[in-house]
Amino acid sequence: MNFAELGRVVARTNAIRFHGHEMHSHDEPHLVHLVSGTGRLTVEGRTVILRAHHSAWIPAREPHALVLSDDGMALGPILHDTAVPPEGRTRILGEIRMLSDFITVLLCAAPETDDEREPFRQALEDLLHSLTREHFPLKYPTHAVAYAVAMDAAVYDGTLSELAERHFTSIRHLQRLFLEETGMTFARWRTRTRLNAAIANLRAGGTIRTAMHESGFQTRQGLLKAMSRECGVPLADLIAHEDGPLALLDAAA
Repeated sequence: MNFAELGRVVARTNAIRFHGHEMHSHDEPHLVHLVSGTGRLTVEGRTVILRAHHSAWIPAREPHALVLSDDGMALGPILHDTAVPPEGRTRILGEIRMLSDFITVLLCAAPETDDEREPFRQALEDLLHSLTREHFPLKYPTHAVAYAVAMDAAVYDGTLSELAERHFTSIRHLQRLFLEETGMTFARWRTRTRLNAAIANLRAGGTIRTAMHESGFQTRQGLLKAMSRECGVPLADLIAHEDGPLALLDAAA
């Protein structure tokens, strides 16, 4: 049974969670979180495919629209004015267990008044800021196509060739744009983006396994090798350290 269909039939005030919405904007920042299915989010002049448990942190007054699949469900909690995503631009977040767990608690609690919503809103904002606190501060490209690829890099595992094809451009053009506008190659920029996600997960109490899952690394060895290379910490030390790699990374920072 497709339970989203049941939701569409029964939902009244919350029908938007099952049907999506036309282009609009909010006076405050907010989060779009896919509970299930897929969603086509149009924002900042492009369309991003969000899958179950992916999210988009959207700044205030940014026009956006969402089209949900037949099995799609989405939540869109409104945030405080101060909850501005990094660089003031939409930030796409891949599957993050802590964020999905928070959404589950929010759905179960179903706060009805502003006083009841306030602690959840504050907790969500604290979580978003912690998840996007970057061990490696990264500059995002400003060119429209390169920025679109940068947003995809967080949630799409394709090669640079596949990303170039998705955005109707060439590998050579993307490589040049990333080098000119971020100061590093696409490969290194993407590695650091993924390491930021992994390290944020470790700071939140995750394990190497959850850090792998939420950052796109396929193996423990691959994640630790990337940490070693980018952070300047010997691989053997990262593997052997009894308190886990985070203590060594903090010491080396």
